[in-house]
Amino acid sequence: MTSSPLPTSARSSAPPSGLYARVALQALAAVVAGFVAMGVVAGLGLWATGAADLPGGFTAVLAAVVVMASGGKVELSGDAGALAGTQAELTAMPLTVTLVGALVTGFCFLRPLRHHAVTSARELLLRAAGVVVLWLAALAGISALARHDFPLTLGGDAQDPLMDLFGDLLDAVNPTVGFRTDIGPTLFYGLLWILGVLAVALLVSRRTPLPPRLVRYQEPVRPAAFAMLLLLLAYVVVGLVIGIVVAATKGHAAETFAVLLLGLPNVTWIALGVGIGGSWQGKAEGPFGLPMPQVLDAVLRGGVDSPDLSTVDLSSLAAQDARAWWLLPVAAVLVLAAAFVAAVRSPARITLWQHALHLGVAFALTMLVAAPVTLVEAHFGLSVLGIGDLASLGGQVVLRPDVWKTAGFGLLWGLAFGFLGGLLASRVRRKGEVDQDT
Repeated sequence: MTSSPLPTSARSSAPPSGLYARVALQALAAVVAGFVAMGVVAGLGLWATGAADLPGGFTAVLAAVVVMASGGKVELSGDAGALAGTQAELTAMPLTVTLVGALVTGFCFLRPLRHHAVTSARELLLRAAGVVVLWLAALAGISALARHDFPLTLGGDAQDPLMDLFGDLLDAVNPTVGFRTDIGPTLFYGLLWILGVLAVALLVSRRTPLPPRLVRYQEPVRPAAFAMLLLLLAYVVVGLVIGIVVAATKGHAAETFAVLLLGLPNVTWIALGVGIGGSWQGKAEGPFGLPMPQVLDAVLRGGVDSPDLSTVDLSSLAAQDARAWWLLPVAAVLVLAAAFVAAVRSPARITLWQHALHLGVAFALTMLVAAPVTLVEAHFGLSVLGIGDLASLGGQVVLRPDVWKTAGFGLLWGLAFGFLGGLLASRVRRKGEVDQDT
């Protein structure tokens, strides 16, 4: 007696042989490649800063940078004995490390799908779930390594009697500052980070098939999303070229390469936001600062005697250096180029007002993501008997984006340049266009 074959519907819904193992291996490859890329870039950046000479703490600092680049939270702490206390906090993302990790992970996630003519929602969710689970597991393991304490050396003038008094008060207690990973927020924000990376990867890819129910969203979303990614990368490339030229001609090559390898998008995406009319609020005081252009540091230090934060926008930067006005035409050229790319990649039947709407929404959403990740809040102080910070050791750096203002200008620029990009692309043969004489 022979068994009857499975119905066609049952055969089609059954998972292919070895699918789960193959998906797991491909997810593992994507996660490993992403973390290795982030580790290499972060390691080179830390080496350029001189962190390789830290006494037994380089591995921990490297792990902390990778955790922060993945959206994780690293808490600073200090101890200076019973008579003194240290306060420290840091909120920042090393966006060069973040960007490299996102690009590598997204590419490895999409690569197996490019050979498929179609993909099901089930398979797509299975692949995404594999990457997410393995990513969070790896992030938890790296977070365990991101903890260390460093001794704090009291600086200042050796002849300063005030410093001698502090030394006597502290006696044999050695002040320390350390860092630990806050595992709960790290895993939560790490989950949002990896989900965002996978979502953006699917949005910008032209060749990766989508489930049938999502195909109708492909035409209005993917060209504009790809154009916005191209715009952000273009700013990074321009900043990289400028940084290399500065390193070759102005000296301080190690410090410059440290900025390029750790925080290049932190600077260039601010330049994009400021160029389109957005703004940031900030202040820098004390001996500490950010790895930033001198003109930006000058604006942030302009309000140290005021309780209010300084405004970083096109006019305040130009007041320090007139060359800052170039941010406006550079933004116009690059946004127009992105709009043209989006229009060329769109079907010919898309109208000009649709081009404008698509790019306007995409640009606003892009700035809603790009502006907040440039946030920096850093503070360190050593107090004695609970009174104030030591002038030679305390300081703070704050740089907060005006997110909604910047996103609003992104919407306006996207609407205007989306229309212009569609107008320019009307002279270029596009998908779905036919000759008039056929």
